[in-house]
Parts: sequence; C-alpha cells; structure tokens
Amino acid sequence: MKMEVLKYQRIRDIRNDRDLTQAKIAALLHISQNTYAQYELGVTRYPLDAVIKLAEFYGVSVDYLVGLTDRQEPYPRAKKKP
Repeated sequence: MKMEVLKYQRIRDIRNDRDLTQAKIAALLHISQNTYAQYELGVTRYPLDAVIKLAEFYGVSVDYLVGLTDRQEPYPRAKKKP
C-alpha cells in the first residue's frame, strides 16, 4: 500500500517542484486535466506510455516515478540495434 501511495505522490511532487500545472502536464500527455488529476490522486492508474513520457520530460527514471528507487537519475539508454 505504501508504494501505491508513493508513486502517485511522486508525480504530483515533481510537477509542483517545477511549478507546472496539471493542465500543462495533461496537454503533454494529450489527456484532459481531469484525467491527469485522477492519476495524481491514484483514482485512475496511469498507462505505461504516460509514465515513460513523464520520465523523459522530467529527466528522471521510470523507477523513480513509480517509487522503486529514491534516485532520480535516469538509466543510460539502450543502444538501438542496426
């Protein structure tokens, strides 16, 4: 249960730390502000593609956003195979 709360708290905290509105992040994700608000409250689970987009936007790891680590630094990207 604690991790469940943490992952929703993290997306709200990181947004607030950067002085961004829910509407701005919702626009980035191409969803309504209401839907994004539900993600932050834990009412609605956010899809993996949204987590990835948020991690890229904020420059943090997916693990950080979902509460698996306290380290924000993203992992090195995998090299694309030719």
